[in-house]
Amino acid sequence: MTTRLDAAALSRHPLPRLATDGDKEDRGIVLIVGGEAVMAGAAILAGVAALKVGAGKLQIRADRASAAAVAVAVPEARIVIAPAMTASPLVDHAAASSALVLGPGMETGRAQRRLASRVLHAATGVTAVIDAGALPLSNEASAFAGVAGGRTVLTPHAGEMAAILNRDKNVIRADPLGAAREAATMFQSVVVMKGATTFVVSPDGTAWRHDGGVVGLGTSGSGDVLAGAIGGFLARGAPPVDAALWGVLVHASAGADLAAAGAPLGFLARELPDRLPFILARLGAISEASV
Repeated sequence: MTTRLDAAALSRHPLPRLATDGDKEDRGIVLIVGGEAVMAGAAILAGVAALKVGAGKLQIRADRASAAAVAVAVPEARIVIAPAMTASPLVDHAAASSALVLGPGMETGRAQRRLASRVLHAATGVTAVIDAGALPLSNEASAFAGVAGGRTVLTPHAGEMAAILNRDKNVIRADPLGAAREAATMFQSVVVMKGATTFVVSPDGTAWRHDGGVVGLGTSGSGDVLAGAIGGFLARGAPPVDAALWGVLVHASAGADLAAAGAPLGFLARELPDRLPFILARLGAISEASV
């Protein structure tokens, strides 16, 4: 059984209220750790999305070669200079963060998963989104759950879930909800099983279903925006389940808005974050949070 993910479902999972006299410190710090310089755009998309849903402060890892470009692209961010796949310069920043987004733009490999593991170890108790190449594999489940269980959101698509569970991609496509439930239990994490129909599953097997994702969301960078939005909600203090539910719905709604404006296909991932604050306002999330 699944619950339909819509505005009514979100009303049962409200975002944490923000004090009217608060400031950016009250809305948390997000640290984005993405891939190498050739994929720096993924971390930029995730970081902008985190700010657009209300995170207070943003930090983005970049190497020296790309740091200036990332800083210009996102002047609101602090750039943490660290070589790709090197954890030691990140650990203090991770421990001081409110939420982590690990993986945007990362290739899949042992070094990427090791980096994510080291950062999670350093940031005890900090909530996190794990995406793309940082996603753990089934043979790492026990160690991952022991370190990060209860505080993480995993955001795989069908191909990534196939790698996680060591299954054929067509098997995952035939039963995405079953795969999401298996992974959620295995890693003791909230799982966002991405697709035209997206499932959000908690470690106890409770599941929500979002139907009707527009075709235009199937584009490069769209998943990075989703990961960043979930990270932004985590930074604001939302529990992992709530952050995932809000992230999935506002991301899908951003795509629906762009499609309704006359471009069902061909809009860019960079166009999605600008819609997020308006969707939150439409859902009553901003005014409600400011009471």
